[in-house]
Amino acid sequence: MESPSLPMTAKDWTTNRLHRVLCMQGGEGDVSYVNNSDCQALAITLSMPVLITSLQSIKLFSSDEDDHTSPIIRIADLGCATGPNTFDTVDTVVETLRRRYTAVYGGGSPEFEAFFCDLPSNDFNMLFRLLTEKQKGDSSKYFAAGVAGSFYDRLFPRGTIHVAVSLSALHWLSQIPEKVLEKGSRTWNEGKTWIEGAKKEVVDAYAEQSDKDLDDFLKCRKEEMVRGGVLFVLMGGRPSGSSSQLGDQDSRAKHPFTTTMEHAWQDLINEGLIDEETRDGFNIPAYMRSPEEVAAGIDRIGGFKIEKMEYMKIVEHSDEKQEEWKKDPVSYGRARTNLVQAAIRPMVEAYLGPDLCDELFKRYENQVSTTREFLHITCFYGLVAFSAIRI
Repeated sequence: MESPSLPMTAKDWTTNRLHRVLCMQGGEGDVSYVNNSDCQALAITLSMPVLITSLQSIKLFSSDEDDHTSPIIRIADLGCATGPNTFDTVDTVVETLRRRYTAVYGGGSPEFEAFFCDLPSNDFNMLFRLLTEKQKGDSSKYFAAGVAGSFYDRLFPRGTIHVAVSLSALHWLSQIPEKVLEKGSRTWNEGKTWIEGAKKEVVDAYAEQSDKDLDDFLKCRKEEMVRGGVLFVLMGGRPSGSSSQLGDQDSRAKHPFTTTMEHAWQDLINEGLIDEETRDGFNIPAYMRSPEEVAAGIDRIGGFKIEKMEYMKIVEHSDEKQEEWKKDPVSYGRARTNLVQAAIRPMVEAYLGPDLCDELFKRYENQVSTTREFLHITCFYGLVAFSAIRI
């Protein structure tokens, strides 16, 4: 097939227009985030005790005997995407605080307002359609609003948010580091589309961008949150002392962004559909922070006291599912391709155009389906979860 012209240059894509295409795949199709977010759901479930402990151990609101109106508790979900994961977390916050309020004040209940925040490219239509269906007959209702914007910027008035949560989102950066776009430099990420296994200079450029983004995120929350409020973050992460983004060899080999993705891009090059510069200009804007990097950011910005921080790992799928897929590698290849498309298809399509995007993921699916050793090794995803109190 003849290669169509590319709709975006590498520099435009990474610096000026990323916020328009950095989103999870919308809708309800096979490659949608709604149908490919089980790993994120497991991560949220494992990290919920950290959030609940913080909500139960602090005083978020006060009682005024002369004021007979119900207090309003405001919750912000930063990087909400779409689907049940975000609703489950807000439900947990609402129910925990409702019970706590009853225990502290002997009755009554505050009113709750939840703000679902993400980039303008997010599928807010799907989000609120699912929320409306969910809240039919639900006694734990809350008022809901959508806020379109980057969580690296201010989104709310000063001192108005009681609980801010960010789930599986903060490892996505605001942009590709500009140094990585300098073709021919030591920071040009030649031969790769992500930083696992990249040159030290490339990884350092990403780490520098990560620190800046984390600082911006914390500065904004410091302004927006009430004193005594809870900030809870769950993000992709790496273990303490590890220079690798992924931690172990099996995960490095099998992670959706690494070996198979690199082979799929190389297939397009070998077939003359794109050139190497086009491949090298695409960089996945994700960075897995260590707990030390997170703690250092909180220390730099101030205004927060860390209550708890944990590094944890989750497995990509159950043993039962792995045994099932060993008998049907084609289904495994399709499922894994749907998973990676849910995360990065909007970016790839904006960069390559729809035709070449389809071709890339066809090559990806073929690579997964025919690499039988993948069915006998396990990929783990590293996570960093922390709760902090606004002081």
